Amino acid sequence: MDTSPGSSGRNPVALIVGAGDATGGAIARRFAKGGYTVCATRRNLDKLQPVLARIEAEGGKAHGFSSDARKEEEVVQLVDEIEATIGPIEVMVFNIGANVPCSILDETARKYFKIWEMACLGGFLNGREVARRMVAREHGTIIFTGATASLRGAANFAAFAGAKHALRALAQSMARELGPRGIHVAHTIIDGAIDTEFIRENFPQRYALKGEDGIVNPDHIADLYWMLHTQPRDAWTHELDLRPWMEKF
Repeated sequence: MDTSPGSSGRNPVALIVGAGDATGGAIARRFAKGGYTVCATRRNLDKLQPVLARIEAEGGKAHGFSSDARKEEEVVQLVDEIEATIGPIEVMVFNIGANVPCSILDETARKYFKIWEMACLGGFLNGREVARRMVAREHGTIIFTGATASLRGAANFAAFAGAKHALRALAQSMARELGPRGIHVAHTIIDGAIDTEFIRENFPQRYALKGEDGIVNPDHIADLYWMLHTQPRDAWTHELDLRPWMEKF
């Protein structure tokens, strides 16, 4: 099956759910570079403007949407609008984090539930909606961003680990159901600190390893997402883990 942009007869779309300033933004730029119209989401539309402006300055096409990935009605409306007015969603990347540490002794039910909503329920809602369109076309890619917590629960990360474990299970189930119908479902495990403002300000010793390639470059993550999407279907990767060369695992 032809997987090149435009093969469907309309301008294809890469939907990036959680297009933040680092990883999500880099993924959005990479798919725009590859010829896709990017539809990027965040809850705060104003925070998307730098990413959208950079894509357009580099010759790409991008649209921004304010959308709460935890709200079913907003997700349904988002996907309906994109499919009706912009183009078919050929790629969906779910990139919402929710990495909020807390001792189990102090964790609240409200925050535990919110973290699960952000990191897992949102993945289900967005994955389900785009899958419903993709199966009709027998073509598409869905990528869920995982973390170290997808594999093991560290101290003080009970909520985050539970949500990321659940997201991984969702990805596995979807891959087994949708793969035979032409949909490539992949789950990535980003096992290491990423070059972000948060790491720079809160973990300066770790950030100092940047010069030694000791933290992950968001652009390199984006290149791997592009690789996953462009894989031939006789050699699909379901789970890909990546980390800096000096990271223990």
